[in-house]
Amino acid sequence: MTRQSILGDCKLVAFVATTDSAKARAFFEGVLGLTLVEDQQPFALVFDANGTMLRVTVVREHTPAPFTVLGWDVDSIEETVDRLTAAGVELQRYPGVNDGDPKGIWTAPSGARIAWFKDPDGNVLSVTQF
Repeated sequence: MTRQSILGDCKLVAFVATTDSAKARAFFEGVLGLTLVEDQQPFALVFDANGTMLRVTVVREHTPAPFTVLGWDVDSIEETVDRLTAAGVELQRYPGVNDGDPKGIWTAPSGARIAWFKDPDGNVLSVTQF
């Protein structure tokens, strides 16, 4: 029996929550450089994340997850971390993981290099060089 793909050839839509759309827009558009496609106030901001739709959904209350909710595959983690830091983004440090690296970059057992940061709502985001 051949299993047919249900969603394998469909485009992914990513979601993240915000309680303050103005701060979220300033961060995702102004700091990270994502293109705002549509401002659907009071419901969401829609961004183009290099071909993936990112819907920043406006919610009344939000408790951020303690793990990464969005991540980007980057060509040069050193350069990306430097640019994030220069833009005022604070890199997250996790004891025993990336606290020993001066830039806050962790090298995973696979060889991938990862750094974490948060958006204005405390959502954990990451950049990874595979």
